Amino acid sequence: MKINQSKTINAWCMYDWANSVYAIVIKSSIFPVFYNTATQNAFDGDIVDFFGFQFVNTALYSFAISFSFLVVAIISPLLSGIADYSSNKKAFMKFFTYLGALSCIGLFFFTGENVEWAIICSVLASIGYTGSLVFYNSFLPIIATPDRHDIISAKGFSLGYIGSILLLIINLICISNPQWFGLESTALIARFSFLTVGLWWIGFAQITFSTLKETKRPINYSKSLIINGYKEIVKVFNEVRIQPILKFFLTSFFFYSMGVQTVMYMAASFGSKELNLPGDKLIITIIIINAVAIIGSYGFAYISKRKTNKFSLLIMLAIWVGICIYAYFVYTDYQFYILALVVGLVMGGIQSLSRSTYAKLMPKNTNDQASYFSFYDVTEKLAVVIGTFSYGFIEQWTGSMRNSTITLGLFFAVGIGFLLMARIPSSLNYNKT
Repeated sequence: MKINQSKTINAWCMYDWANSVYAIVIKSSIFPVFYNTATQNAFDGDIVDFFGFQFVNTALYSFAISFSFLVVAIISPLLSGIADYSSNKKAFMKFFTYLGALSCIGLFFFTGENVEWAIICSVLASIGYTGSLVFYNSFLPIIATPDRHDIISAKGFSLGYIGSILLLIINLICISNPQWFGLESTALIARFSFLTVGLWWIGFAQITFSTLKETKRPINYSKSLIINGYKEIVKVFNEVRIQPILKFFLTSFFFYSMGVQTVMYMAASFGSKELNLPGDKLIITIIIINAVAIIGSYGFAYISKRKTNKFSLLIMLAIWVGICIYAYFVYTDYQFYILALVVGLVMGGIQSLSRSTYAKLMPKNTNDQASYFSFYDVTEKLAVVIGTFSYGFIEQWTGSMRNSTITLGLFFAVGIGFLLMARIPSSLNYNKT
């Protein structure tokens, strides 16, 4: 496979177009709303039965997300190690793609009573999505030279955003007009949207699979290969402990990621359950959040140019604390729309700026860039585990998702404290690097 070929690069980027529909339709919008409504109707209330145990429906969903990311955090170093040394990256990528997509298709058969089926499919879809990305990303150094990585990654992200919003809008139009299909209820159409995600994912992924190639060589899946990724994580952890700036920044990142990622997963559930917003309004809200996130990314990058990375991050974290407090007092749809606008502004900014700041804080003389980013990735996944679990636990314990939002505010506040302790040099300012 020749490097920097337009056909190959375009095919690689198409996988973003293929799999991003999961992140928007299943993870963030239609499925959480449908799950909440369907279980309430099936069980005549919020309490559902899961393998003989009683849970609040949205708390159970939060626990499922937490479990899926725990699994991913555990196997991620293993997958990274295999991706680094394997000549079968495409085979592994296919496996996780089909696992995730078929699990999305499986959600079509969830009607409300079979909660166990919904949770199992949700967990497997999350694992499939995240697992496939490990091997997808590992192809980038093979298809392009480093000077083109940024622009190619941006192209993939843009295609993913456009594709996922396109399918979401199509599904929203269908859900809003059940009479077109001779139906009175939107439930069946919502379930069909899960089917479209799986088919879209598998279908467009074939463009990527048919083009990407790799040099075959014998690989010995020895014990050293299997544990190499874990050894690298421990090595980076020991190095981070003796670097005060990086240590405090990563600790801050760990705490505020608990809040950021949990908001991404639970925003639609909050609007559905606490405000009783109809599904079409919630989906429009998700579209607004994702659209505004792009503006936020550029806006806070500009602030960083004029000031510093740390200054920009602190502003965003202060806004996040305000968001969590404000969410506790949100009771109308217009208040929720305002909340969504502000969330979108800081969501895009904090994710992009966190990664770029971390890249600048990494030791300049290290040859372990991949291991450092693997450590960063595992840190974020563990944050999702704790954040979503805490959110579900507080709701299960107190009976209100509003109390969970206050917990998220505390995570952001702790993140501010550790970031203030990180003496990040002003030389990290964008206009000086």
